[in-house]
Amino acid sequence: MYAMKNEASPDRNESHRRIEEAYRKQKPGLLARLKAAGRTLEEAEDFVHDLYAETLERFNLVAEIRSLPAWINSLFTRRMIDLWRHEQVRKVCGEADIAEETLREIISGTGLDPLDEFVRESLVDALNDALRVLPAAQRRVIEAQVFGGQTFREIAETTGVSIDTLTARKRYAIRNLTGALRHWIDQ
Repeated sequence: MYAMKNEASPDRNESHRRIEEAYRKQKPGLLARLKAAGRTLEEAEDFVHDLYAETLERFNLVAEIRSLPAWINSLFTRRMIDLWRHEQVRKVCGEADIAEETLREIISGTGLDPLDEFVRESLVDALNDALRVLPAAQRRVIEAQVFGGQTFREIAETTGVSIDTLTARKRYAIRNLTGALRHWIDQ
């Protein structure tokens, strides 16, 4: 049994060396491709590390792969396509970090510094007042997304209203809320 371990060891060492070499040589190019695709450096590094973690999960196959860099490049391309498809599905379904995205749109339209505690407390009061005076259809969309965490698709399924109509209502609601907050600032 000891002899079998020693016989397997050179293959394991060779596989390990090939993975390390591929990582060192390919990492800069893979990072550049991801950054060119609009990813941040942090996202790109995470993606590359996940790619090599997936390669290590298939460690026993590495010895059988003739061109490890080509295999990794193929894996990279497939994972990029998967990522792109996932993002497209999320966009079509209306998924996003709704509450944060919506609040950023509203606050950025007013020019306020939300870090100031007094401004933040006053802003919450003004937002509540502005929400109360929104037309009911617009208010329901904002409340369902911001407070209910629902996507446009989920709202459409429960209300029977089309996603396009819901997005338009949200856009009008944000415009109305921004206008109300500008009026609040002027006071």
